[in-house]
Amino acid sequence: MLKQEPNIEVGIVGKKNISFNLSGNFQLENSPYIYFGECTASIDTNKLVIENADNRRIFDEELCFIPSNMSDQHFEIHNVLIGIDFHWEKEEDQKFQGKLKLKIIEGNIQIINILPIESYLKSVISSEMNANSSINLLKAHAIISRSWLIAQISNKKVLNQPEASEEIKKDEYIKWWDREDHHYFHVCADDHCQRYQGINRSFNPNVVKAVTETRGMVLTYENRICDARYSKSCGGYTELFENCWEGSSHPYLKSFPDIDSDDNLQIDLKTEENSRNFILNSPEAFCNTNDKKILSQVLNDYDLDTQDFYRWKLNYSQDELSSLIKKKSGIDFGKIISLEAVERGESGRIVKLKISGTDKELIIGKELVIRRWLSETHLYSSAIIFEPGNKINGIPESFTLYGSGWGHGVGLCQIGAAVMAEKKYDYSQILMHYYKDSRIEMYYS
Repeated sequence: MLKQEPNIEVGIVGKKNISFNLSGNFQLENSPYIYFGECTASIDTNKLVIENADNRRIFDEELCFIPSNMSDQHFEIHNVLIGIDFHWEKEEDQKFQGKLKLKIIEGNIQIINILPIESYLKSVISSEMNANSSINLLKAHAIISRSWLIAQISNKKVLNQPEASEEIKKDEYIKWWDREDHHYFHVCADDHCQRYQGINRSFNPNVVKAVTETRGMVLTYENRICDARYSKSCGGYTELFENCWEGSSHPYLKSFPDIDSDDNLQIDLKTEENSRNFILNSPEAFCNTNDKKILSQVLNDYDLDTQDFYRWKLNYSQDELSSLIKKKSGIDFGKIISLEAVERGESGRIVKLKISGTDKELIIGKELVIRRWLSETHLYSSAIIFEPGNKINGIPESFTLYGSGWGHGVGLCQIGAAVMAEKKYDYSQILMHYYKDSRIEMYYS
């Protein structure tokens, strides 16, 4: 067990020019200069240029602003883009406590917030879900967010490794991204890692209580901290880690129906017939709920616009789909003849999809590639059944997509966990449901 709480470095945003406001005095590390108020940062021949109302100074490619009072001061970044590439993408001003680090990376100024893990978690829990959620749901989420974060720091990849893994063959393109791939900071602030929106959401008493009462607690499996993944809705069945990321098995991330029953209700959703029946119906599951009270605990305002997370439907005309796939993939398939699941995971999510067009045929994966190529933003999940419309000369005029769930489906299902908490399961029971055979242990005091 560690004696001291670690710090975390969070990548907020990268831009050519940054506008920010310093509340109180911030001193530059290893420098006599003190800044406060409205400032801008820009790049001049790979040097950082910092300007405020009084002066303009040029520095090296990395700076760190340190507040004179860590607990009472903050800095505000203007026009932070959140929900990048998702349907809720938007800009907002965000406030943060801790240190402000600026670093030139590949022609952009990367903003990095350095702060203690527990302070970070108070924001993450509020950013990931409504801060007025059940205390047991908040405690469960505090533990898995802390576990995942420390696992990422422990498993940090060496500098200059690629941010994604690719397998490219003549007729197959398989790619996946992982969350520990950031080179210059531990995690990013967006949905690629965990939503972190600074102190805009940090001080709700329920969140503070949940984080404080679980301080230092993590999930472990065989004496190692769990890589505790989670998604918005598993769609009734959780997925295996290796079907979404690299092919290493995590025994605590099993695939199972999202229900509490002693009966053996495992379904082989890797078969087309079973997955079709499962996705086209609405079986019982913790996350199968339309209860607005429960959903409002898990979904923030911009997420509440989406009500069809458990089962959903999407229609494309031939022109819409062929144009979309060409735009997102950079490949001209011609007219789309068929979309066929070559391999499905245990939850029915497609791991490999065959796209057949009049000019090109290709198998793609894993699930995030599929979700990106079949949507302007991100398709809710890759648990999909395809129904072609009327055909003319063998070419469908349209395609209907029937889908299940929201996200990759690995680990904890946030909506399912919210329902469990509403049904009076405590946080340890929720965690043991989604992370089989794991244990809750203290990582630091």
